[in-house]
Amino acid sequence: MKPPLDLMPDVATAVAEGRPVVALESTLIAHGMPWPSNVETALAIEAEVRRHGAVPATVAVVDGRLRAGLSVAEIERLGRSAAATPKASRRDLGALVARGLSGATTVAATMVIAALAGIRVFATGGIGGVHRDAARSFDISADLLELARTPVAVVCAGVKSILDLGLTLEHLETHGVPVIGYRSDCLPAFFTRDSPWRLELRLDDAADIARVMHAHWALGLEGGLVVANPIPAEFAMAPTVIEAAIAQALTDAAASGVTGKAVTPFLLARVDQLTGGLSLASNIALVLNNARLAASIAAAYAALNRSP
Repeated sequence: MKPPLDLMPDVATAVAEGRPVVALESTLIAHGMPWPSNVETALAIEAEVRRHGAVPATVAVVDGRLRAGLSVAEIERLGRSAAATPKASRRDLGALVARGLSGATTVAATMVIAALAGIRVFATGGIGGVHRDAARSFDISADLLELARTPVAVVCAGVKSILDLGLTLEHLETHGVPVIGYRSDCLPAFFTRDSPWRLELRLDDAADIARVMHAHWALGLEGGLVVANPIPAEFAMAPTVIEAAIAQALTDAAASGVTGKAVTPFLLARVDQLTGGLSLASNIALVLNNARLAASIAAAYAALNRSP
């Protein structure tokens, strides 16, 4: 059965010709940032991917169709609709398609659609993970299971620092997901460059990362890879400042009864309020940084696949 999948013409041509393509998520647009920063950032990310030699493919569900590549008008529609557009993970895709509805794709859903479209590299801000109260709530992001089964490399600034980094890293290890530190020996903590959590593999060049991707899938190993790219130093936040804001945001979420898929957007918005907008500026800087690296990795991976 053919999936209800549409690729923008430039994306379809690049995939068919084996040229580098980078998938981009749409939850950032609808739920990750306020208007108009969300649309401005989404368009800037696409421009950054193009500037570094790859074709951007912003992913979403539009009127019951899986889409790899959106027009400027569609990105603006997502940005203006904000909370009216549901957050779509893997579990939601079938229902949205069947009902002809739209959705902003999370990391997990973006990976699903990217893989269907033949795209192997995806840039985002930070992946989801094990929540800090998971021992009580059992709240573990679907992103982690998707990484264990879907062959897409995800370039990110590590794990969102509102989560439990150590348990998230352990969960990825258990499921056989390689975590590569790009020019870093430890797992970045989204708003900060460092954390106490050391990584087994550090690589300092996009071509080396592409070779690991190629070898991983050539061996028939399932799942994706995480490429952890630290936020640029000039945009990193002081650990004490961001941790205090996160602690307060977690308290506020519990007091407000926020649960499920609403937790992460609530926490990110509240942290932005508590830091006077500094966390939003950092978020924009890190996702642009990830787009640059993802484009370089996609170019190197495409070159490997063209080699005899």
